[in-house]
Amino acid sequence: QVELAESGGGLVQAGGSLRLSCAASKRTLSDDTVAWFRHEVAKEREFVAAIRWQNDDDVYYTDSVKGRFTISRDTAKNTVFLQMNRLKPEDTAVYFCAVGRPIQSQVGVDESYGYWGQGTQVIVSS
Repeated sequence: QVELAESGGGLVQAGGSLRLSCAASKRTLSDDTVAWFRHEVAKEREFVAAIRWQNDDDVYYTDSVKGRFTISRDTAKNTVFLQMNRLKPEDTAVYFCAVGRPIQSQVGVDESYGYWGQGTQVIVSS
């Protein structure tokens, strides 16, 4: 069992930055993968980024955020971060973090994750 709480969302102008946090509680993350997904109304949930808890060099990004977003983790705080730079209006969505233990080919598949946070809203104005 793990509980997740996202924070850091908000309203920002295009080109600006936000840093999202995903704090895990109930247990210490170990052999887990933590991912960020985003969801816009009337669209399917989209994979954004993921990190293997035991190896922070093992990271994954969807193509549209490569070079702009950075995922990282703080083991002491049991927390994962998503630094989002050069934000675009199309990044507007509710961002969710999720925890699971997917194989490599399934890292970007939402069904691979059994624990989800409540989400944090990101709005990027043009």
